[in-house]
Amino acid sequence: MRGHYVHQASLLMATGSDPGAPGAAITLELCGSWDHEPPCPLAPHHTGHSRDGNEVRLRVVFAAEPARENEVRRRIEKALAGGSLTGPGGVKTNWTFRDSGPAVLSDAEREQAARIAAKAPSAET
Repeated sequence: MRGHYVHQASLLMATGSDPGAPGAAITLELCGSWDHEPPCPLAPHHTGHSRDGNEVRLRVVFAAEPARENEVRRRIEKALAGGSLTGPGGVKTNWTFRDSGPAVLSDAEREQAARIAAKAPSAET
C-alpha cells in the first residue's frame, strides 16, 4: 500500500521567471518526461508553489511505496539542486536551491494524496 507524503522546498527565483519550472524538473526526474501518460511510474505526485518576491516555496505531494519514500525525496532534491530547466520551447529557467525536507501533510494535501494514490496501479499489478 502506498504511503502519502509531502516534501517542501524553498528556492530563489528572479521576478518574472516561471515558478512552475521547478515542478517540471521534479516531474522530469521522477517520471523521465513531463509529457507522459498517467500515472507517474515511481510516485504519482503534484507540485504546488507560492511566491513571495524572489522566494518560491514548493510543496510536492506524492504517493509511494514506503520502501521508496527516501528515493523519491532524493530525486526531488536532485531535480531542485540542478538549479535550472530548459523547457520544450527552449526557454531556460534558473533558480537557487535553498533548502528542502519532509513536511506534515495538511488536510487538503492528505485528501489530494489519497486521490493521487487511488489513480495509480498497485505495486502488485
